[in-house]
Amino acid sequence: MTAFVLALLAGALVGLALGALGAGGSIITVPALIYLLGFSPAEATTASLVIVIVTSVTALLAYARAGEVRWRAGLLFAAAGLLPAAAAGVLSAHIPAVVLTLAFAALAALAGVRMVRRRTPPESGTVSGPRAAGAGAGLGAVTGFLGVGGGFLAVPALVAVLAVPMGAAVGTSLLVIIANALVALAARAATATTLDWTMILPFIATAVLGAWDGKRLSAKVSPATLQRVFGGLLLTVAGAMGFGALL
Repeated sequence: MTAFVLALLAGALVGLALGALGAGGSIITVPALIYLLGFSPAEATTASLVIVIVTSVTALLAYARAGEVRWRAGLLFAAAGLLPAAAAGVLSAHIPAVVLTLAFAALAALAGVRMVRRRTPPESGTVSGPRAAGAGAGLGAVTGFLGVGGGFLAVPALVAVLAVPMGAAVGTSLLVIIANALVALAARAATATTLDWTMILPFIATAVLGAWDGKRLSAKVSPATLQRVFGGLLLTVAGAMGFGALL
């Protein structure tokens, strides 16, 4: 199977994850770029930001049309993460590849466990300013350092910390992902990382199409089922990445 076809297939899977769950897209993107398309960890985390931004914008439009985005809460949450995202984005360029890979594998394992356990966070009904700032800052740092959107962290945090209804948390998380990823990408602009656009563009194309399909899929398949499927996939990816990094 050619690299071009692999890019198309991986992009479709990423789009489905972001469109259906508002999470999991970049957790799939980075290992796909490394192990299927031959990107280095630094190249993969930077390219992941580009792919996730474009795909998340597409999915956000679909959720916004359905009235499932809480703009004020999302922007408040995202604002707290902007500076940490920028700082972590610069720092990541100086981290050894094996450390980045192991850190990403650990994060993927955490995401997989959370999805498999599929617990719905309680809606607090109140908004705590310090907790919102802390959660937003932490998510921004993760985004900048590992090139991930952090949707699997944003969704429960939006529900529990900012009292966003579960039905709108997925759409709102996409807004947070876009803001953090844009800042993290800008912070990496001065690095010497080069990107293979012949692989990235077809990846983005099918990811965008997959995002629309993922939004429709979320209305037909229970969130619990979707989370278990993607959670199992992420645990497999985490194991493979961790094992490969230690060899």
